[in-house]
Amino acid sequence: MSAQGAPQGEERKRNRYDFDRHAPGYRERFVEITEEMQSRCPVAWSETHGGHWVVSGNTELFEIARSAEYLSNDHDVKGERRGYQGINIPYAKRGKGMRGGFLEMDPPEQRHYRQALNPYLSPAAIQRWIPFLDEVARACIDEKIEQGSIDFIDDLANVVPAVFTLAMMGIPLRNWTIYNEPAHAGVYTRPDSPEMPRVIEMHIAMMRDLAGQLADVRKNPRPGLVDALVHAEINGQTPPDDELLGVLALLIGGGFDTTTALTAHALEWLSENPGERDRLSRERDTLLDSATEEFLRFYTPAPGDGRTISADCELAGTEFKEGDRVWLSWAMANRDPSVFPEPHTVDLDRKGNRHNSFGLGIHRCIGSNVARTAFKRMLLQVLDRMPDYRCDPEGTVHYETIGVIQGMRQLPATFTPGKRLGPGLDETLETLQKVCDEQRLAEPVTVRTTRADIPR
Repeated sequence: MSAQGAPQGEERKRNRYDFDRHAPGYRERFVEITEEMQSRCPVAWSETHGGHWVVSGNTELFEIARSAEYLSNDHDVKGERRGYQGINIPYAKRGKGMRGGFLEMDPPEQRHYRQALNPYLSPAAIQRWIPFLDEVARACIDEKIEQGSIDFIDDLANVVPAVFTLAMMGIPLRNWTIYNEPAHAGVYTRPDSPEMPRVIEMHIAMMRDLAGQLADVRKNPRPGLVDALVHAEINGQTPPDDELLGVLALLIGGGFDTTTALTAHALEWLSENPGERDRLSRERDTLLDSATEEFLRFYTPAPGDGRTISADCELAGTEFKEGDRVWLSWAMANRDPSVFPEPHTVDLDRKGNRHNSFGLGIHRCIGSNVARTAFKRMLLQVLDRMPDYRCDPEGTVHYETIGVIQGMRQLPATFTPGKRLGPGLDETLETLQKVCDEQRLAEPVTVRTTRADIPR
């Protein structure tokens, strides 16, 4: 990847960089590429993937990402508007028949969906679920605590976000296994992989179950995000099922893999820095919040998003034309030394940490409270019950590319064995399903304000 000169007549694209976040080795060269782009061309033109702009500088990203009047997220799958291709660069041909929920919509549709879901996802709404989260994490750890070994991905970080997301949606908790593997494998599996046919089959099964849940909630109402969407009014109309399924798939994708990725990287770093791990455990009352934000900044689980320029404009000193594609790199902007001193170092008590890991502007992640809370509850239980854990670098498997999610597939660890505190995962999920049903936990915070009451 190297800077290049601009062809004659393309002066506006004079700052060029051969950028491909999907390329082999991009994860290993991330720091080098980021530093080079930020110093030479914080807004650069790349000929890769049909040609698109890449924004790596923090100041430039802040200006461009907040210019809603010039940016579009629209995925015009039916060719009814201007043919824009949503947030994926390169264009995700496999998903061209369905929009990626309200993340691939512009106002007013996008705003109506967020308004319908906010009462379920606000800070106060998520705080009600803490006893539920603690119980799921406790059961996951109890499955492994006596063995002295665990895979933090398979045995904890995949499970808790999946179960929690389904609980909020009003989908039976036992179905988490239907959704879990396709939600992750759909991100980390290369399109040319021999595994892709199996992944596609799992994804079809997941969408079939999701469609069944939508139909069942419509016929037999029960609280949750599915019910909120069934009764949502968008532009004065009830949305068609294919659009609602796109929104539900967005909630699945956003609720599963991003939180898993954040948790895995934090646990790996704390294993490599046991002194800081002990400090975080001791000073959790004052350090946990800032440490969470720092792990979010440093690892940026969702590294960026695409946009389409919707009108000719000049932003951040760059001339854009209508139809231009732009990649907003939250991950690179989070390493800008002009905003974050020593940006490539984890500082657990970093002050003024205004990172971009949940995006900026009108499309800022609606599930940020979910991710933060689930991460903290898992981390605290690991610190309490496995304080001396050591991850195994030889067995750790990172995603081959970090183009969509900066994640992991395996994170094995060993620790001093301990005692179980309660029943295993399957029995716990049966109990929690009854709690969800009887206490109507998935109602919006405007209806239910009390915390989950878990029987002991």
